[in-house]
Amino acid sequence: MTQLHAIEKAYQRIIDKQEMVQSDPYRLHFHIMPPVGLLNDPNGFVFYQGKYHIFYQWNPFATTHGQKYWGHRISSDLVHWEEAPIALAPDEWFDKDGCYSGSAIVHDEKLYIFYTGNVKDKEGNRESYQCLAVSDDGLHFDKKGPVIEVPKGYTAHFRDPKVFFKDDKWLMVIGAQNLQEQGEVVLYSSSDLENWFYRGPLTGSHRNKLGEFGYMWECPDLFHLENKDILIVSPQGLEAKGYKFNNIYQSGYFTGQVDYENPSYQHGSFEELDRGFDFYAPQTTMDETGRRLLFAWMGNAEIGETQQPTAKYGWIHALTLPRTLKWKEGKLLQMPVKELELLRKNQVAYDNITIMNQQKQLNGVAGNVFELQITVTDWNAEIFSLTVGESTLCFDKTSSTFSVERKCFNKQGTESRHCRLDKLENIQLFKDTSSLEVFINNGEEVFTSRIFDDINEQAVSFQANGQVTFDVQKWDLKKIFN
Repeated sequence: MTQLHAIEKAYQRIIDKQEMVQSDPYRLHFHIMPPVGLLNDPNGFVFYQGKYHIFYQWNPFATTHGQKYWGHRISSDLVHWEEAPIALAPDEWFDKDGCYSGSAIVHDEKLYIFYTGNVKDKEGNRESYQCLAVSDDGLHFDKKGPVIEVPKGYTAHFRDPKVFFKDDKWLMVIGAQNLQEQGEVVLYSSSDLENWFYRGPLTGSHRNKLGEFGYMWECPDLFHLENKDILIVSPQGLEAKGYKFNNIYQSGYFTGQVDYENPSYQHGSFEELDRGFDFYAPQTTMDETGRRLLFAWMGNAEIGETQQPTAKYGWIHALTLPRTLKWKEGKLLQMPVKELELLRKNQVAYDNITIMNQQKQLNGVAGNVFELQITVTDWNAEIFSLTVGESTLCFDKTSSTFSVERKCFNKQGTESRHCRLDKLENIQLFKDTSSLEVFINNGEEVFTSRIFDDINEQAVSFQANGQVTFDVQKWDLKKIFN
C-alpha cells in the first residue's frame, strides 16, 4: 500500500463517519481531538516558520489501538488549530504496523520528524526502527527510512525518539527496555541528523539509586530549564504508593545534571506531573520567546476506553490544553498558556465572598464550557470544596490533602485522586464539555480528567467546614471548531 493510498483511506474514513462523530454532544469545544477514531500521544511539537505544529498518534479506523498514523494541526496562537494534511501513514516495510511516537526539529529551514516504525511478523513478534521524514513546507513529508535499529542489550520495546541540539551536535533520547525487562532512557548523538551513534543509557530502573522502577520507559523528553536538566518520562510498571502512581501508567520528571561527554545523569526522585486520571506521554518544545511549552495525551492506556461514551460516536480521547512550564522553589510548575485568554467572554466576577459552614451557589457561575478562577483571601476552616457538575474538588486542611472526585465511566460509583497540599491559595480550572483541567496554587499541582456528566448547564457549588473568604472570576469560553 502506498503512502497516498493509505492516506486516502483515512480521509475516506473521516468523510464516512463525519456526521456521526459531529453529532456527539461530548465533542470538545477548545481541545484538539481526532476527526474520527482514536487519538493518543502528542508528537512533533515544534515552532516552525512562525507557527506552532502539533502532531498526534491516530488510528482513524477504530476507537482502539491499531495501526497508527500521524495527525497534524497548526496554530499561530496556541488556541485556534487548523487541520493540516495527514503527515505520516503506516505504508513502508519499516513502519507497516504503525508510525509510533517521535519528535520534530527545524534545520536549514526544513522540518525533520523522527518517529518509531513499528513492525510485527505473522507470529506477532515486534521489530522497531527509529525513522526520519523531512519536509520543505511543514505540510508534506518525504520518508527517508530508518536511521537507528535496536542496539544490543535491548528488546524491540525501543521507541519515541526526542531530538534536540546542544554543544554543536544533535542529540536524541529514546525510551527503552533492556534484556532484563527494565525501563531505561538511552542517548544518541549525530552531526548530520542521519548518522547516529549510540552513547549508552542515561538512567533507568536500577540506576541512580532508583531500584526497581518499571519495565519500560516511554516518551522521554530532556531539556534545560533554570540551570536544571529535566527529564520528563512515562515509566510503565510502577506500583501505587499511597497517593502516588494511582493510574495504570505514570508521567513525571527527574531533575539533575547530565554529563553528555561521558553519558550519565545524576538526578533526584521521580515527581509526577499531573495527579488526575487522564494524563500521559507529555512532550515539550521551546517557542521563539523562550517559553518551555507542554502538551500531553488526555488519556491513559486502555483502561476504561470501551466505557467512554464517545466511542459509540466513533471517536475517543484528546490532547490537554497547552501549558507553560516554570521552575520555582524546587518544583516544576504548569500553567495554561496565557493565549487561552483569547477564548474568554461573558465575564462574571465576585469579590470577598464569605461562606461559613454552608453551601452556596453564585448567580452566573454555571455552565458547561467555562474557565473559573478562585482566589482565597482569608482562611479559617478545616475543609473547602466545590462541586463542578458531577465532580468534586476538595481541600482538607486537617490532612493537608487536595482531591478530585469524578463519576466512573461505567457510572458505577465514583473514583478519586489526591495530592499533598499544605495550603490553598488559588484554583484555576477549565471545564470543557467532557474534560476538567484543574491548576492549584499557580500550577503547583495539576489534575487532568475526562468527565462525562449531564451535558446541560450546571451550577458550581461552594462549601466550607469553617469560614473561607474568596474572590471568583468566571468566563464562558468560545468554541474553536465548527
